[in-house]
Amino acid sequence: MDSPVPPRTAAPGPRRRDRHGRGMRGPVAPPQVPLSASRAEVFADLVQDSVERLERHWPQLADIDFLVLEVPRLDGPGDGWSDEAVPLGGTIEAHDGRRARVVVYRRPVEIRTKGRDERAALVHEVVVEQVAELLGLTPETVDPRYGED
Repeated sequence: MDSPVPPRTAAPGPRRRDRHGRGMRGPVAPPQVPLSASRAEVFADLVQDSVERLERHWPQLADIDFLVLEVPRLDGPGDGWSDEAVPLGGTIEAHDGRRARVVVYRRPVEIRTKGRDERAALVHEVVVEQVAELLGLTPETVDPRYGED
């Protein structure tokens, strides 16, 4: 007769495999790889890249705060959207000891673009337009390549 095989005893260490024989699951990519960056972080990097490009020619931009918000807020509790398009960015003038601010709205920009390159170009256009408005200049003065495809 065949003698039955005794069951293996569980090893006292940590489990190395799951019940299907595969390895333990871990992160898809290490934290330093761009794949692991969230969409919000990637978008903030696009805004920062655009600001750094402009700061080379406009050192006064160091006195302006650049912010990324998800969506524009309604001004008051009873206000609704008008027939105008949803804004992609905005400015807040300096007052009461606060620095001037340029705001870029992430979701409206993402919805209007398909890829990273297109998104980077639109982010740069929005930043240039808002900086021009804040400085009282034309966008072409702020960035001579404004509007080029």
